[in-house]
Amino acid sequence: MIWFDLVTPKSVLFFEPIIKEIQKQKEVFITTRGGEGYKETIELLDLCNLPYTNIGNFGGGSLESKFRASIDRQIKFMEFLNEHHIDRLVCLSSVDACRAAFGLGIKIINFYDIPLSDYKTNFTRALPQARLTIPLAHKMFKPFVVPDEVIERFGLDSSQIYEYNFIDPLIWLKNFKYDFEYVKKILKNYNIDYKKPTIVIREEEYKASYVDKKYPMLYEAIDEIQKLTNSNIIIIPRYESNYLKKAFPLASVLEEKVEIQHLLFFCDLFIGGGGTINSEACFLGTPTISTRSFISHYDKYQIDNNLMVWVETKEELIKKAKLLIGTKVDTRAIKQMSIDIDDMIKNILS
Repeated sequence: MIWFDLVTPKSVLFFEPIIKEIQKQKEVFITTRGGEGYKETIELLDLCNLPYTNIGNFGGGSLESKFRASIDRQIKFMEFLNEHHIDRLVCLSSVDACRAAFGLGIKIINFYDIPLSDYKTNFTRALPQARLTIPLAHKMFKPFVVPDEVIERFGLDSSQIYEYNFIDPLIWLKNFKYDFEYVKKILKNYNIDYKKPTIVIREEEYKASYVDKKYPMLYEAIDEIQKLTNSNIIIIPRYESNYLKKAFPLASVLEEKVEIQHLLFFCDLFIGGGGTINSEACFLGTPTISTRSFISHYDKYQIDNNLMVWVETKEELIKKAKLLIGTKVDTRAIKQMSIDIDDMIKNILS
């Protein structure tokens, strides 16, 4: 049995086509985690019709609560693993699953596209997830934008590294078909006029261990951007939504889980503090501004290829928003990438 631990929305989207192919050959078991204010992953699993078992939870905002939740989840994994014959774990740097699998001698097939919060090789910027998972991997999968040297410095041999020729979101965007009627239904639920310019905004994952703090730049600029562009503002909350509704009464805060790619394709500008969703937006040809507090390897590739711009100040953000809204992105760089799921699966199972 192949065990997938999917603990982020990205891991669900990335592994869905891989899981559905592996299921033709092997039995697959999927685990995930929930928690108060952290329901996106479970909602997406339901949306994708992927059966799963919810084990443990996210653990909240403090380091102590996260650590307690992590220990509790690992203990529950031990009980789970004793009841199932697991051949190997496949995950996107799931710390709890990797620790449990390593402790019980189960092979770990790890994927990760952001080992450092840096686009060079500065190991003081190594992410906690990378430090706690990459050294344990039997095999490590990474996109071409991450140098082999980075993975080798975590203690792996070159023979353990598998490189694929695309940046992660392409695996679920390659066959994307835009549905304007679907978008109109979403907008109708919030009384949004689809004929006006629309800006979609996503916060940074400020509760994540790799983000120092909640940076104010994005929040301070929203009202001014709305006035300057006379646009609909749609905010996709990262965690809770009530404080966003109170802070930005003129904006629409999404409440339900939707196939966000349609909205990203539709909008005239995307402003994001994340990684994956920024890539999705620019891959779909939407002008994208990154307000992330650092630049990763794949961020750097997208910036260098004019797929995305990065800003550091409120003033820069406002200026770029006014300049880029309604423009189109040249996506020729993406067409140079290629996906071979069959080869990936062969290397996962070998």
